[in-house]
Amino acid sequence: MSREVSVTVVYAQPDSVAEVELHLAAGATVAQALDSAAKAGLDAPDLAHAPVGIFGKRCPRDTVVKNGDRIEVYRRLVADPKDSRRQRARVK
Repeated sequence: MSREVSVTVVYAQPDSVAEVELHLAAGATVAQALDSAAKAGLDAPDLAHAPVGIFGKRCPRDTVVKNGDRIEVYRRLVADPKDSRRQRARVK
C-alpha cells in the first residue's frame, strides 16, 4: 500500500479558479488537505467554514481522501436559483 496520496484542492470564483495539488500521507482527511492547501497559498475566503465535497458530492471534513481525489471548496449562493427562475419567468 502506498504511503502517500496525491489530491487536488480547488476553489472556483466567478472570474478565476484557484487550484493546489498536494501530496499527503495515506489516511489524510479532507480537513488536513484543506489545512495543507491554505499553507500552500490557496486563496479561498472562509476556508474553515465553507462547505466541501469530493468530485461534486458534499462530504464531511473527516472523510479520508484517496489518491486522485478532487476536493472542492464551495461558495455560498449569491441568489436562490428558484427565485431567480421565478423572476425571469415574470419578465417574459
